[in-house]
Amino acid sequence: MKINKNIPFRIIILINLIILSISSNVKASKKESRKPNLIFILADDLGYGDLGCFGQKKIKTPNIDRLADKGMKLTQFYAGSTVCAPSRCVLMTGLHTGHAYIRGNGRHNLRPSDFTVAELFKKADYVTGCFGKWGLGNEGTDGIPTKQGFDSFYGYLHQGHAHNYYPTFLINNERRVKLRNLPAQESKTGAGWASIRTDYSHDLITENAMHWIDMNKNKQFFLYLPFTIPHANNEAKRGTKDGQEVPDYGIYKNKKWTNQNKGQAAMITRMDSDIGRIINKLHKYKIANNTLIIFTSDNGHHHEGGNDPEFFDANGPLRGMKRDLYEGGIRVPTIAYWPDRIKAGSTSDHPFYFGDLMATAAELVGISPPVSIDSISFLPTLFSKPNQQTKRDFIYWEFLEKKGAQALVLGETGRWKALRKQSVKAPIEIYDLKNDIGEKNNVAKNHPEIVNKAEELFKTEHVPNPLWKKPFE
Repeated sequence: MKINKNIPFRIIILINLIILSISSNVKASKKESRKPNLIFILADDLGYGDLGCFGQKKIKTPNIDRLADKGMKLTQFYAGSTVCAPSRCVLMTGLHTGHAYIRGNGRHNLRPSDFTVAELFKKADYVTGCFGKWGLGNEGTDGIPTKQGFDSFYGYLHQGHAHNYYPTFLINNERRVKLRNLPAQESKTGAGWASIRTDYSHDLITENAMHWIDMNKNKQFFLYLPFTIPHANNEAKRGTKDGQEVPDYGIYKNKKWTNQNKGQAAMITRMDSDIGRIINKLHKYKIANNTLIIFTSDNGHHHEGGNDPEFFDANGPLRGMKRDLYEGGIRVPTIAYWPDRIKAGSTSDHPFYFGDLMATAAELVGISPPVSIDSISFLPTLFSKPNQQTKRDFIYWEFLEKKGAQALVLGETGRWKALRKQSVKAPIEIYDLKNDIGEKNNVAKNHPEIVNKAEELFKTEHVPNPLWKKPFE
């Protein structure tokens, strides 16, 4: 800055102070006007009882437990389905499995017409990233993340590929990135297991996600982290008898457990440690207070990989597990954390499910959600404003493996559960979840009015889909 000698020095200082003040106020204004970030962390096949804050005694999850201690536990939160792909489709589109395009596992891809929650965030001028297991669109299709609203992607597209924790490649946006693992057996999709294990996929996914936060810390962002942990490598189980792939057993190394159980516990604790690192990074950049974090699982615990869910009491008091529409297959441990916005140590048993992310995200960023969705915002519950919480009459599921099943959670408080297995002619089971969370006593004979309501909803909520024709038609 050139100084005019005719201008008094005091005036020059005053001008400079005014410029600095204006610049500081502009920066502060931009920071205040920035909308909140959302980080949605999705574990894979984590049971309702697999976390310390949900009753787990053997597996250590101190960082996730701390989220619950400083945030809210949602104790009647449901996955979109009881297996991977349809659960993720419900999460991304806000449509339950009677309306969603993808209703089961298989090689099906989201279409250009499917509107995702990532696309909603893009409408609100967010930067979006997905790191982990996608499962809703394979290479060369319109279903890949970068064609469904995500600016960045790193991880697995194909579900079978995601079983392999030591793959020969991962996907960076739309390009294969070669890794240093050598396969003992590998399919065209990348499924299999490795004979030489160098690059552990979960660690690579986490590091890429952390770097993405570094690059976008000054922007409003939506970060979707669908981790593969603790899903088993089913192909490795068939080849090596151990599908719980992890670099080391960590604090469980000297436990007198089977290697499969050590691996299961070590995977969960490893994920917990990485979640702690992510939280620390948010605090380092002073953006934790502007970031809502939601942690949950895509469905219940599993029998796969050689681990023993009974040993860990992985689903706690719930009946059933993955591939069941009993509570153990769809009720998932869920935590919401947002410093100074969500009351520390709070709990809600209000019934919500994955499809509610769409309406919640829309309210979070201040835009209207799509009209034809099966979704309500749960922000009022997170902010401890139950009187402002939209109520619903039911949540619906249908599932097409194991000869098929349909289920409902009924009532504003989610008290009643209706379930029908295998055929439209099968009897409907009714359970009182408030008094029988383990679904031990079928009370259908005592409540014909609930049976009739369930019968009607089972008919109306299933919309025909060319990919899934039976057993409900």
